[in-house]
Amino acid sequence: MSIYTTLQSLGITLPEAATPAAAYLPFVQSGDLLFVSGHISKRDGRVLAGQLGRELDTAQGRQAARGVAIDLMGTLHAACGDLRRVRRIVKLLGLVNSTPDYTEQHLVINGASELFGEVFGPAGQHARSAFGVAQLPMGAAVEIELIAQLQD
Repeated sequence: MSIYTTLQSLGITLPEAATPAAAYLPFVQSGDLLFVSGHISKRDGRVLAGQLGRELDTAQGRQAARGVAIDLMGTLHAACGDLRRVRRIVKLLGLVNSTPDYTEQHLVINGASELFGEVFGPAGQHARSAFGVAQLPMGAAVEIELIAQLQD
């Protein structure tokens, strides 16, 4: 099954690439690697804000991370023109706005990791880091960046 067929079967429509909110580029390509800037959690076009362990629980965080993965795929599509050019999702870096005693950041970021695996199959399996942080831009619950390897 193709990537686009998989997205359709999951009911996912890729969004337009997000416009940077500060002084950075949405993506940069170096050789066959594409570095996609961090995307923050959104719901209905607005920042999904909140701290895990306070306003949000792990299940809500997983859904937020899944939404970020969809936004990242929209930017990835804009950057390379066709998701079939993605040879591999190499690495994710996930940041979770969380209370000092919250310890399930890895489970939150699974919301993104699992979706990349569903959409890209073995090429979606990646290295990853998941960190808890005191705050994210605009109070967002989750921020994720990625590195992808492209093919011609």
